[in-house]
Order: sequence, then structure tokens, then C-alpha cells
Amino acid sequence: MEDLVIAQGINKRFASGIEALRDIDLSIARGQFVSIVGPSGCGKSTLLRLIGDLLEPTAGTISVFAKTAHQARLDQDYGMVFQHPGLFDWRSVAANIELPLELHDWTKANRSARSAAMLELVRLEEFGGHYPRQLSGGMQQRVSIARALSFKPRLLLMDEPFGALDALTRERMQLDLAQLRSSDHRTVLFITHDFGVVADIADKVAVMQEGRIVETGT
Repeated sequence: MEDLVIAQGINKRFASGIEALRDIDLSIARGQFVSIVGPSGCGKSTLLRLIGDLLEPTAGTISVFAKTAHQARLDQDYGMVFQHPGLFDWRSVAANIELPLELHDWTKANRSARSAAMLELVRLEEFGGHYPRQLSGGMQQRVSIARALSFKPRLLLMDEPFGALDALTRERMQLDLAQLRSSDHRTVLFITHDFGVVADIADKVAVMQEGRIVETGT
């Protein structure tokens, strides 16, 4: 199975002197759902941000689709979902979903058709004309996921996407993610502190503690 993401010998030390990551090796194969699990502050989000080229490693190498992480970001090879939706308040729900498609030079008609399909996927068909402030937190997060999937990225990076949700909404989103996973075997890196969120979905789990991967299982 082809490895789409390869991180080797990764260390990350911030200017403050904090060593966030030490001797990290991680690979993600095509079509795998890989989860990194660990307590707050263990470095798991830092690792995702290195893979997404939002930070640079102090040492080690990262390859994404046989490119540097920086080039993969420039080529827009992946979608990202964070703990907070990060939607633009002045754009409608549909326009938020269409934003990556505008950057990829999709035609207006194709953007509209794709955003409608994504809204149906996340069960928000009737809310395309609404604005983020008119939606609940869980609905906003579903829009964020729809936006990340809109341009059909080969890789999806998800950093604690359910962390700010209440228990009931979180459970519903877990079911939504499982359904998405069953219908579209996209390559996913999912960061969480709660193994229960991905227990029935993940193909591979890496457990982190104090900046290290201490255990990996399938």
C-alpha cells in the first residue's frame, strides 16, 4: 500500500524553548483513516500542523504525496478541519463551501452544483442561503467539513473537529463521520484526545505522550 504521508525523525522546538515533538516517525497509506490520540499538550496538533505546513519542523523530513509539505500546501492537495469552524461571517453557507472551488477556478455553475451536493451530504440542504451566525455550532462544523471536502482533496487533516461541541452534537457528528467514511474511503488524519470518537472508524491509531509516539496499533 502506497504511503501518502511520511514523517521521519521529526523534532519541533519552539522559540520559547519548549520541545513539542521528539523523534516522531509516522506514515499514512492511501485510503487509511489514521488517528493520533493523546492528552492535551502532548504535541498531536503540532504534528498535524507540521504535515499541513502551518509550522516547520526543527529537524526531520515530511513528505506529502511525494512532495515537501510546503509544495503540497501550495498545490492544495489536502483539506483541513479545525476545532472551530473558521467560517466567513459575511459569506452565506453555500458561499463558504464554494470558496475553495473559486480558488481552484471552478465555473459558477459547477461551484453551485458542488456546494448543493456537499450540503446534501452533511444534511444541511435547506441552509445554503443562511449565514454562519444563524447556525448552531454543530451545523457550522458540518459546513466546515463540507467546505474541506468540496474540492475533492486526496487527504483530509482534522484537528479536534468535535472538541468544542456538546456531547449530543458530538455523538451525532461521530455518526456523520462514520457514514462519510463508509461512502468515501478518503485518506484521513484525525487528531483527538478521546479514543472513543474514532474507535470504530480508524484503521490505525498512534498514541502520543509528552511529544512522542509511544504506541501504534491497527
